[in-house]
Amino acid sequence: MPAPLSQALFRPRSIALIGATADQAKTNSRAQRILAKAGYAGRLLPINPRGGEIGGLPAYPSVCAAPGPVDHALIMLPAAVVPAAIEDCVAAGVGVATIYSAGFAELGEEGRALQERILAIARGGGLRLVGPNCLGLLNVTDGIPITLNAAVEAEPLLPGWLGMVSQSGSMMGALLSRCAARGLGFSKLASVGNECDLGVGEIAGILAEDEATRAILLFLETFRDAEALARAAHRAHALGKPVIAYKLGRSELGRRIAVSHTGAMVGGDELAAAFFRDHGILRVETLEGLVELPRLVLGHRPGPGTGAGGRRRVAALTGTGGGAGMIVDRLGLLGDEVPVPPEPFRAALAAEGVPVSDSPLIDLPMGGTKGQYPAALRALLRSDHCDAVLAVLGSTARLKPESHVEEFILGAGPGGKPLAVFCAPQADGALAVLDRAGIAGFRTPESCADALHAYLAWQAPRRRPPVPAEAVEAPRAMLAGRAAGLLDEAESCALFAALGLEVPRLQVLQSPEEFVGEGRFAVKILSPDIAHKTDAGLVRLGLEGAAAVREAAADLLARARSHSPAARLRGVLAAPMQRGLAEVILGFRRDPEVGPVVVLGIGGVLAELRRSFTLRLAPVSVAEAREMIEEIPELKPLGGWRSLPRGDLGALAWAVATFSALAALPEVQEAEINPLLIRAEAEGGVVALDGLVRLGG
Repeated sequence: MPAPLSQALFRPRSIALIGATADQAKTNSRAQRILAKAGYAGRLLPINPRGGEIGGLPAYPSVCAAPGPVDHALIMLPAAVVPAAIEDCVAAGVGVATIYSAGFAELGEEGRALQERILAIARGGGLRLVGPNCLGLLNVTDGIPITLNAAVEAEPLLPGWLGMVSQSGSMMGALLSRCAARGLGFSKLASVGNECDLGVGEIAGILAEDEATRAILLFLETFRDAEALARAAHRAHALGKPVIAYKLGRSELGRRIAVSHTGAMVGGDELAAAFFRDHGILRVETLEGLVELPRLVLGHRPGPGTGAGGRRRVAALTGTGGGAGMIVDRLGLLGDEVPVPPEPFRAALAAEGVPVSDSPLIDLPMGGTKGQYPAALRALLRSDHCDAVLAVLGSTARLKPESHVEEFILGAGPGGKPLAVFCAPQADGALAVLDRAGIAGFRTPESCADALHAYLAWQAPRRRPPVPAEAVEAPRAMLAGRAAGLLDEAESCALFAALGLEVPRLQVLQSPEEFVGEGRFAVKILSPDIAHKTDAGLVRLGLEGAAAVREAAADLLARARSHSPAARLRGVLAAPMQRGLAEVILGFRRDPEVGPVVVLGIGGVLAELRRSFTLRLAPVSVAEAREMIEEIPELKPLGGWRSLPRGDLGALAWAVATFSALAALPEVQEAEINPLLIRAEAEGGVVALDGLVRLGG
């Protein structure tokens, strides 16, 4: 019988080494040596067209010629002949093939076509693929390393409770060695390479169910299957297993979309942050943080989030002010809270002979007199004014690591909250003592602050609110049968109105003489091919009276024909001028990596210049929309700051949530309201003054 996927991946009964060689100087020989050294007890089947014997085992000319069943094949061949190897694996009924070979999508379109070809062959035969361009998988718990990673051959594998999935093969070996140096071992590891089939999400889901795995590390370069990763993260949360990610690409990586301001504002890192936050994944910024964070959070749960009780707080205790100051300073820059110890707490410590000031940092110079430091630490671990504790050790941690850690840290007794210990000197001995005790020790202030921030910001996975069918019934009917492309402003505003958002009373003028009305008006050119009308000088504001409107309309038509002769002109749009307190931009996009997102930021002509915005995965609830509003500093005055007029922020939150329901309309690829005008609370409401929608095919 075929083995279940998890078994075929990590506990195969038989492994075929396609491309095995007896030449020990060649890289392809490494996989067999590594498996033999690990004491693999299953059937090992070297595959080489010449047959004969390799490494003391009979070699077979093909997988089909080898005795079956074969659970797992490791393919180590030039890219051009990999399709033939995949066909052999399908014919032999192999469960999983890991493709070490490079030369596929990472090299461009020709390689991508070859990768798609092998995937089609595999899917047609029920074969699952890992890679290509990867270093394989390691089951450290059971001693089954299916890899060519030189680091695995060079160093003994340390079993432990960490699982890892890495899009970088070399970093798998790097993290193995770094964690081993800190006394941390692994249960299972996977290098996924190009992820043509099995990827980070599906393998992380398998690790979530693995009994030997208690925490999961991710080394990411991109998101290829965000939905699978989201499912894995939610499952890991349900099982009490933290998921910790390090992701490359904190700068914007060419993700700008020319059509809308929203596309220009949102970079890859903001999207990644939203994805991690919404799915309960801890994120670190340093490689050391990835190594040192697991012990800090093991056995602990994420917080409720800003909407249900606020961010968590960390208390700081030190015997060396400078060492703690570096960490606390960094936490302050990250927006984390280090609270002042409350008066009852200080009084209780004073009664024990431990003087504590009203500074956020509890500083006992040189550790205080005997017993003061562990007494203060014990009190912090039991106090309800903080959710985590930072303890900093000074020079004695290097001179007397065993006794110093025993007295100052272990002497405080157990606590129910995360404890991070930073050793200010280079104190590897003290770190080793902490590691053996299961306490999170940190080598640098940067990684310590990184890990604490990740824990403090950690939130439970969010269940996206369902979009009622009736909420998008009218918009769906409007879009039925529409071709891909841009809607003009009038069509876009009509779609927003169908959602329930307020839009001005619009007049579409085919000729200036059609205009009727009194008062002050805005006049704009109407074309699906001119996205940014202000930039093109095709907008007039504050026009008083019909004559001024008609004159402006005629001028705009002439300018548009001159500026964009190929553009489709549908006339001129006239709308009454509106009054309000502030303008925001409200955007939606269906991101190819993380899915639908909604963006709120400062709007108008300065939207891109200010870059003051926040985003969430869509759809969002009204409560989550309120959180987004609170994250925009420029909107704080609308809450009644120093007797300033209050804006209708309740209506804004409702509008954000309503707009985010576009996530339920798969044909909408991108949408934007810029500006969305916020009226005074006394007048009520928000109104969409300009809009843009792009439909997909």
